[in-house]
Order: sequence, then structure tokens, then C-alpha cells
Amino acid sequence: MRLESDEAIAQLLAQVKRIALVGASAKPERPSHRVMKFLLDEGYEVIPINPGLAGKRLLGQTVYASLADLPTSVDMADIFRDAASLPEVTQDVVAAGIPAMWTQLGVVHSEAERTATAAGLQTVMDRCPAIEIPRLRDAGLLPAGGLQ
Repeated sequence: MRLESDEAIAQLLAQVKRIALVGASAKPERPSHRVMKFLLDEGYEVIPINPGLAGKRLLGQTVYASLADLPTSVDMADIFRDAASLPEVTQDVVAAGIPAMWTQLGVVHSEAERTATAAGLQTVMDRCPAIEIPRLRDAGLLPAGGLQ
């Protein structure tokens, strides 16, 4: 189900504890790096996914090559990949048994959304948690301070 209301998105963000960040970058200027740091600062456990960085550490966290390599379950996958790769990534999210998927600004794909919906995933598309969390906090829908 695609979550679009502020209340539904706030509820998801309040329930999530562990996030797999697909497409994590070691470059501080990249949005995925900045958002990973933001999520860590908010108190989430963030597991970076990037095959080129697998086995290394990023912001103190061990990087894994793929969602299939995760050593533990996660509550949400935050996707920093281009829209063309989203159908394949969505299949990986479903196969890994991750119950929620979030795609970043500009990352939208109708086939991937249908796959996610058919699999029963809570899905947020074309949004950034680093924008949504402060906005929802200002609206009174999330607690002040870190979420976790």
C-alpha cells in the first residue's frame, strides 16, 4: 500500500527501527551519505548496502553487498538508486522480507509500485526522510528530538 497521508508516513517512521539504505555512498557530498548520517543522528540503526563498498565501514556501520546479505532483519529499505533499477530492487526488497520500502525524490516506477503493493509492502515514493521527519515533527505528528 502506498502511504501518502502525513499521518500514515509519520506512523511508519515512528515504527521503523532498522533501515537498509540501498545505494549508500562513501562520498559526503552525495544525498545518500547525508541522509544516512541524518537517520543515524535521529537514532535509527542504518545498514548501508553497496556492492562496491561491501565489507568496509561507512559512518561506523558495516556495508553489505546486497539486501540478501543482510545479517539481520530490517524494518524498511530506503532506496537511493535510479528509477530504472527500481523493479529489480523492489524484487530484492520483497525477497528479503522487508515490510516497507521508501524511494527517494525522483525515484518512481509504476511497475515497481505494483510489485510492492501486490507484496503488501508499505511504500513511500518520491520523498526524502530527511525532509519528511522535520516537516512531520513541525506538524506535531512526530515527537521532538530523535525518533528512536
